Amino acid sequence: MTEDRLPLAELLAKAGDGDFLRTIAESVMQLLMEADVEGMIGAGRHERTLERATYRNGYRDRSLDTRLGSLQLRIPKLRQGSYFPPFLEPRKLSEKALVAVIQEAWISGVSTRRVDDLVQAMGLSGIGKSTVSKLCKDIDERVGGFLDRPL
Repeated sequence: MTEDRLPLAELLAKAGDGDFLRTIAESVMQLLMEADVEGMIGAGRHERTLERATYRNGYRDRSLDTRLGSLQLRIPKLRQGSYFPPFLEPRKLSEKALVAVIQEAWISGVSTRRVDDLVQAMGLSGIGKSTVSKLCKDIDERVGGFLDRPL
């Protein structure tokens, strides 16, 4: 089974100056995933039991954009079956709040290229103009539906 306590001294040594909260968030999410996988498998890492359902098969990397910045997560893979953390949304790289900010900026007339500067100011790695256009496509469809409605 995993350790019950976070190795706080190691986290403080690794964290440096501004990355402390991001490092803590990554560690907590990693511990949650490890505990969840151990429950699914029925055994801890390197533990041999008769109740074991399957075995681990490495990790896949996934980045998660949050208000703390981009978190680098390692999602455990299984030999039989699959695992996806319940606290992540499949194939979604940004939070709903970030999408709302981008859409609000676009509605206010901020150009798609300037939205990239806004996202970088929020601490994220940036966003392309085509991604902004895709996020705002839903707004265009709703406005089109409103304009074409019968009076």
